Amino acid sequence: MGVSSALLPLAILVEFGGGFLVLIGLQTRLAAFLLFGFSLVAAVLFHSGSDMNSQIMFMKNISMAGGLLALVIFGAGGLSVDKKLK
Repeated sequence: MGVSSALLPLAILVEFGGGFLVLIGLQTRLAAFLLFGFSLVAAVLFHSGSDMNSQIMFMKNISMAGGLLALVIFGAGGLSVDKKLK
């Protein structure tokens, strides 16, 4: 089961755009929050099977969501663009 073709551009935008924003530290909390939600939805909808690979991917997405939640709570570091703009 994959992403429908109608939602594929949105999924690509969230993953690449959000990842890039987190990488450079611009709008980090918002981007991390969007990626957090995306990771949780992807884990539940696409990786909730009983085979070993699905379980591994499920746990990977949950782990990423935990890291992204830490970014949402604590924000970007001192080298981020957000910090430079303040």
